[in-house]
Amino acid sequence: MDEYLDIVDKKGRPTGKTALKSEVHKKGWLHNTIHVWFYTLEGEILLQQRSHKKLICPLLWDVSVAGHVDAGEAIEEAAVRETKEEIGLNIHANDLRRIATHFHEGSYNNGAIQDNEFHHIFISELKVPLKNLAPQPNEVEALKLVSLDVFSELVFNSSKNMHFVESNSDYYHYIAGEIYNQIFE
Repeated sequence: MDEYLDIVDKKGRPTGKTALKSEVHKKGWLHNTIHVWFYTLEGEILLQQRSHKKLICPLLWDVSVAGHVDAGEAIEEAAVRETKEEIGLNIHANDLRRIATHFHEGSYNNGAIQDNEFHHIFISELKVPLKNLAPQPNEVEALKLVSLDVFSELVFNSSKNMHFVESNSDYYHYIAGEIYNQIFE
């Protein structure tokens, strides 16, 4: 879907200009996205396998829920909306704990897509069984829960196992630490 996005400044604040997502990616304009990492109190992380239809990193495993913030939409609203769209889970903004904002820069498909985006990162407890989630077929190939130990092992070996985007290893380790602290401290 080619929705309108706010073009933002170097601090992630809307400039008042909007453009279609395809144009934003073609021109490399700054924009906002959300990442929501779901965890269980048993120490598991919900992972999403990107759909085989995705242009960027198809079939690799990644964040529980991710998406773009639509033009005029609040960051938390986007997180709630994307969670419902991607995995069929209804949450409220107060279920989210914001942990960071991370700038990500990446070039894909021989430079046809230039991502210059701020990831607004949240964690949230998953309070329903995995079987109650409904992955959106165009976005999500599969969902699974993995223990923090397995997650760390998969990230550590990502250069060999092609499980995750290898260049995101530091980010994934950071997330594992934040979730560990949320559960056990």
